[in-house]
Formats: sequence, C-alpha cells, structure tokens
Amino acid sequence: MGESKNWYLICYDIRDPKRWRRVYKKLEGYGERLQYSIFRCRLTAREREKLRCEIEKYLTEEDDLLIIGLCNHCVERMSYCNRPNVWQLPEHNFRIF
Repeated sequence: MGESKNWYLICYDIRDPKRWRRVYKKLEGYGERLQYSIFRCRLTAREREKLRCEIEKYLTEEDDLLIIGLCNHCVERMSYCNRPNVWQLPEHNFRIF
C-alpha cells in the first residue's frame, strides 16, 4: 500500500512576472488552480517536499510561499461559492484478488 495523500493549499506571492510564471507552470502539473496564486493539490508527504524544493529554486527573498496542509475534516467543512463539489474526496476503490 502506498503513502496516503492529503490536501494542500499552496499560496504564493512572487513579485517578478517571469518567476511567477515558472512557479505557476510547475504547480499546474501538481494540482488545480483556484485563484491566480492559489492552488489545491492532493499529495503525499514525499510529493509535497519535492514540489517545495522545486518551487524554492525560483524564489528570492522578496517572494512568499505558503503551504497549508488540510485534514479531511477541514476539507469537508469548506464552502466554496460558485464551484460546488470542488473539494470532493476520492472514493476508495478496493480490488479483491
């Protein structure tokens, strides 16, 4: 059985448009954009650390990166206007051999 995945809210404030685009492109491969500089990603702890390291390559002292881990209970209590079911948890599919 693999590592469990958790939801993360990744927010960034990057002053330079070139660096901002690089981080945006990197995050597109990991999750879904909710707002201009806010993504939601479902990652293992290993994937989260890999992503953090990759993003930090582009950051300077004037930039900010915030990664917020969300438990399933927090996700269930979220309300998001204009986009229902955005935080649906995947159903577990078990295969019996």
